[in-house]
Amino acid sequence: MGFFLDAWTWLATGSNWTGGDGVVHRLGEHLYLTAVCLGAACLIALPAGLWLGHVGRGGALAVNISNAGRAVPTFAVLVLLTLSPLGKQGDLPTIIALVLFALPPLLTNTYVGMRETDRDVVEAARGMGMSGRQLLARVEVPLAFPLIMTGVRSAAVQVVATATLAALPGGGGLGRIITAGFGTYDTPQVVAGAALVAALALLVEGVLVVAERFLDPMRGRRRGGGKPQPSTDGPRSGSPSRSTPDKFDEKVIPAQPTA
Repeated sequence: MGFFLDAWTWLATGSNWTGGDGVVHRLGEHLYLTAVCLGAACLIALPAGLWLGHVGRGGALAVNISNAGRAVPTFAVLVLLTLSPLGKQGDLPTIIALVLFALPPLLTNTYVGMRETDRDVVEAARGMGMSGRQLLARVEVPLAFPLIMTGVRSAAVQVVATATLAALPGGGGLGRIITAGFGTYDTPQVVAGAALVAALALLVEGVLVVAERFLDPMRGRRRGGGKPQPSTDGPRSGSPSRSTPDKFDEKVIPAQPTA
């Protein structure tokens, strides 16, 4: 318990937040690295997953290959790239390793989301004369959007957490706070750095959840907002009311004489 109190004291110290090795600077490096890696992975995986899911051919093989890549440790890939000639290119080895790490959830969720769209809806849209592009943009992508965003959120959180490895070959980010703490045997600094990474991962997850709700093209229909609601208003002006008899109701039928 004392570690957490000491870590809180470290975080509450203003001098630890300023300067080249401060939290603010390292947080900016971490966010920049995360945004670059996630953006590059999305540019590769999302178009591939959308197209493979749309045509329905070759997607299973691509997903299996990408999932097999999860068995390769990111740290091992990072070390190999750092020892290669690419190691002299700054953060490039870290970016490549993190992009490869983010591809499987993005590709898998996008492809599965496209293939699990309601086929009756897709066939009905095709029967209405929609072209392939119209079908993709107006039917399949809106229906698959929640699962696609689940893949984006998963990849984003994984990249935020794994980007701490960038500090091992000398890169930036919040991992530098942790490695510096290990180097000086400063346990509160190590705990504080880990807490910052966890808080950032939770924050990124929350921001993406909110973004998904606002960007979902079918959010109203998913909530049932597109269904017609029964009217609670009274009778419209000019229409007969049941409480007001018309001329046929006022007609009196004479009684027939009895024999």
